[in-house]
Amino acid sequence: MITRYRIGTPFDMESVVVQLPVHDGALPGWETDAQNKCLTRTLAKSDIVYGLGESVRGINKRGWLYTSNNSDDPHHEETKHSLYASQNFVIVFSPDTKIAFGLYVDAPGKINFDIAYTDPDVFSISFEDFDADLYLVEAGSLKEIVREFRGLIGRSYIPPKWAFGLGQSRWSYMTADEVREVADSYDEAGIPLDMIYLDIDYMERYKDFTVNEEAFPDFEAFVKEMKDRGIHLVPIIDAGVKIEEGYPVYEEGIEKGYFCKKENGEELVAAVWPGTAHFPDFLNEDARRWFGDWYGFLTEKGIDGFWNDMNEPAIFYTADHLKEVFEGIRSFEGKNMDLRTFFGFKGLVASLENNPEDYRRFYHDFHGQKVRHDKVHNLFGYYMTRAAGEAFTRLRPGKRTLMFSRSSYIGMHRYGGVWTGDNQSWWSHILLNLRQLPALNMCGFMYSGADLGGFGQDCTEDLVLRWLSLGIFTPLMRDHAAMGTRRQELYRFKNTEAFRNIVGLRYALIPYLYSEFMKAVLKNDMLFLPLSFEFPDDERALTVEDQLYVGESIMIAPVYEQNARGRYVYLPERMKLLRFRSASDFDEEILEKGDHYVPADLNEVLVFLRPGHVLPLAASGARRVDEINEQDLTWFTFEGRPEEYELYTDDGISAIN
Repeated sequence: MITRYRIGTPFDMESVVVQLPVHDGALPGWETDAQNKCLTRTLAKSDIVYGLGESVRGINKRGWLYTSNNSDDPHHEETKHSLYASQNFVIVFSPDTKIAFGLYVDAPGKINFDIAYTDPDVFSISFEDFDADLYLVEAGSLKEIVREFRGLIGRSYIPPKWAFGLGQSRWSYMTADEVREVADSYDEAGIPLDMIYLDIDYMERYKDFTVNEEAFPDFEAFVKEMKDRGIHLVPIIDAGVKIEEGYPVYEEGIEKGYFCKKENGEELVAAVWPGTAHFPDFLNEDARRWFGDWYGFLTEKGIDGFWNDMNEPAIFYTADHLKEVFEGIRSFEGKNMDLRTFFGFKGLVASLENNPEDYRRFYHDFHGQKVRHDKVHNLFGYYMTRAAGEAFTRLRPGKRTLMFSRSSYIGMHRYGGVWTGDNQSWWSHILLNLRQLPALNMCGFMYSGADLGGFGQDCTEDLVLRWLSLGIFTPLMRDHAAMGTRRQELYRFKNTEAFRNIVGLRYALIPYLYSEFMKAVLKNDMLFLPLSFEFPDDERALTVEDQLYVGESIMIAPVYEQNARGRYVYLPERMKLLRFRSASDFDEEILEKGDHYVPADLNEVLVFLRPGHVLPLAASGARRVDEINEQDLTWFTFEGRPEEYELYTDDGISAIN
């Protein structure tokens, strides 16, 4: 059962697809403090809080302050409060009473979720603007609460099947020949590959919907060449449109008034990759359709996948604030800068990027109403990806198009997936990747993944191998790294055989992973489950935060510590351990319920098969998803029968109504 409550006069964010009447009265179980713009409730000592999608810290969110305020911040440390997304759905579960409820706070501005941080017994939600629709979700189990909520917000995005293959990316592949070299090197190493991503340097001077013809001559022929090899090129699209006379996207946007404006009616001038730029007003339906149609510039050349970036929106600086900073800097000239003044001087320059005041400088036309950006800040990335998703139904009717985004809000899950942004080559980010997966699924984001190996900093070979032991189970599987970091294409490492075998195992798993993904999407279930969702009565399962169920049949427990030769695993039930070195090289062992130390070499992947279930594996050797032979499956069983398993199959490209 879902009941809708309301505080203030919120906007219709179009994040839900089922329109419920507003229930009179206050949200039960919560105290409403209109003066301080907050909701509070008491938590029992054992209460667990799940959710909040892409956020820092553990699966249990208790004990920290989380802020919904989409932020361009690549340093995803425990101390942070905001990442790139705002997904305001939580589940509160009481193990003592076995009572749980879900709460969705549908409000696009800044919100603080103080989950037993200030007071260890209190959960408080505070707002900058006390306007929100509140959806209380009640059901008999944790999984049923998620199903009810997912029914409210609508079916999750479904990518083409080839998007379950490995993708290789790097900021940046500078020329078509460099892309060819990557494809050739993967094929020579025998490592499967389905996608190569194009970061900003494929563009002409960082302008959306352009191609650098010197570096990528005859782009349409190049796209076809790669597709004939079975490799899809996936270009990036950024949120800022370069200010440049003669650039059609800019000139059309100016002519039609489709860019965000300041209060005085002038277009906001901000800076991102191309320098000074305007932001399309994605919240304006006409502007959204206009920008979406521009994706046709690339789909007409054969492109069938994209990733949207910098859409928090990220701001290097605005022209207005840059002027203020220069004026401030001049005031320090000739002065003796002591401790305080020196840090004040430094702070001036540091204040240029993603300055909160800049988000108050511009406005949107939202349903015919002039709305200041900070009031709806968290919708920007959602509506940019919505522009693309709606356009693909016009540009590529009846077909699926790969689309995922950095910034998101609930509702965007209907139009694309997410990657979790600019992470780092840190061992702790393997664990963070794992912990974010079930929370993303709760909020409808099913096609998701992290930059494997880490985007920033220099990776190590063992880190990439261990990260792959998680990454081969995530729907979005992409190796991505920043310019200037160590090259981490998988063929560059010494132990090429291990990388070949682990990626080969991913391709062998695709019949299972795709089946479980599709069934979860179509039935509003989760692909990734914490152990507590399956065993809410098991006290040990309630505390495990580094193992996940993946679909109905298996549990994973990746190693995420450097130099570890294995790890401790808790089994809430008797299981069969499959220790894979490749899809055809493995050990089997029955383990009883309880705690176990399980050895795992760098080239080994641990998979735990549940009793009464089966795991189908395709024959090894496929270099592309399209080469996987689903008629030739090996069935791993543990007290289960293959004929009882529902293997989902389709053509992998046709849109599903």
